[in-house]
Amino acid sequence: MINLGDAELLEAQAHVWNHIFNFINSMSLKCAVQLGIPDVIHRHGKPISLSQIISTLPVHPAKARCIPRLMRILVHSGFFARAKISENDDEEEGYVLTNASQLLLKDNPLSVTPFLIAMLDPILTGPWHYMSTWFLNDDVTPFDTAHAKTFWEYCGHEPNLNNFFNKAMASDARLITRVLINECKGVFEGLKSLVDVGGGTGTVAIAIAKAFPDLDCTVFDLPHVVADLEGTQNLEYIGGDMFEEIPPSDAILLKWILHSWNDEECVKILKRCKEAIKGRKGGKLIIIDMIVGSHNRDDDSTETQLSFDMLMMVLVTGRERNEKEWAKLFSDAGFSYHKINPVLGLRSIIEVYP
Repeated sequence: MINLGDAELLEAQAHVWNHIFNFINSMSLKCAVQLGIPDVIHRHGKPISLSQIISTLPVHPAKARCIPRLMRILVHSGFFARAKISENDDEEEGYVLTNASQLLLKDNPLSVTPFLIAMLDPILTGPWHYMSTWFLNDDVTPFDTAHAKTFWEYCGHEPNLNNFFNKAMASDARLITRVLINECKGVFEGLKSLVDVGGGTGTVAIAIAKAFPDLDCTVFDLPHVVADLEGTQNLEYIGGDMFEEIPPSDAILLKWILHSWNDEECVKILKRCKEAIKGRKGGKLIIIDMIVGSHNRDDDSTETQLSFDMLMMVLVTGRERNEKEWAKLFSDAGFSYHKINPVLGLRSIIEVYP
C-alpha cells in the first residue's frame, strides 16, 4: 500500500483527474469559437445576458440548456468574464470578453483562431493517441505512426492540412510581426536585403517590406507553397529547398523554423544560412524561437514551452531548446557570436553572427 494520509490521497486523486481532463478546456474553447460566441458578445457592445447569447446562436432548441455549462467553464478558464448588465440592476449579470477572447474574434486582424482550429484538428490531435506505440517502434514520429507518412509529406499531399497549417502560421505571424516591428526596429537597421526562409505565404515579409521600404525582402519556401504568389516593389517570392541552398542576403530570418527540426537538420540549415550571408558586411541570422527556461518564466509560460516541446516530438523531428542547446547549434554550424532579446513573450529574438 502507498503510505498516504486521507487528505494527501484525495489531493493526489484530484491532481490526476485535473490532468486527465485538461483536454476539456481546449475542446470547450474550440466549440465556443466554432459557434461564434466571442463574436456574438463582441457585436453586442456591452455585457450580454445568457438568454441573449442563446437566442443569437444557431443551436438546436433542445441544446440551449447546455450553453450555461459551456459558458461557466470558459469563465473559469479566463476566456469570458461576468459583468453587471445595468448600473441600476445589481442582480442580473452578463458576459464580456477578456483580453484572451478578443484574440478569437473572426474580424480581429491579430486573431489566433486559425491556429486554434489547426492545432485541434483531428489530423493533429490523433497522433497523441499513438505516443506510447511510437516509443515501442522505429517510426520517426507519432504522426508517422498515426498516418503512415511524415507531417511534411502529409502537408504536401493533403491540400486541407496544408491550407489550415499555412493559415495557422500566418495568424501567428501577424501577431508576432506587429510586436517585432513596434519593439525591435533596430534589428533591421542598416540592412539592405533580407530573406525570410520558410516564410510561407509571406505574412512576416510583407509587413517588414511595408515598414522598411528601402529593404529588399524575399520569401523563400518550397515551390508549391509560393507558387502563383505575386511580389511587390521590394518583395519577391522564390521557391527552393533550404537544405540545399538559400538566396544570398544581408540577413536571413528564421521565424519558428528550427524548432521543427532535429539538431543535425538544424545544423545543415544554419550552415546554408551562413553561406547565404558570407562576405556581407553586418550580415546576420535573425531567429524567432523559444528558449526554454529563460529569464525565470512563470509556471504558465514554462508549461506552454514544455507543451510545445512535446508537440514538436509528436508531429515532427524537432524540439524546443534551452540557451545552452541553442549555443551548441550555432557553434556546430560555425557561427561565432549570438545575442538574445526576450521581447516576444514566450519567444525571443536571437541575432547570430558569423
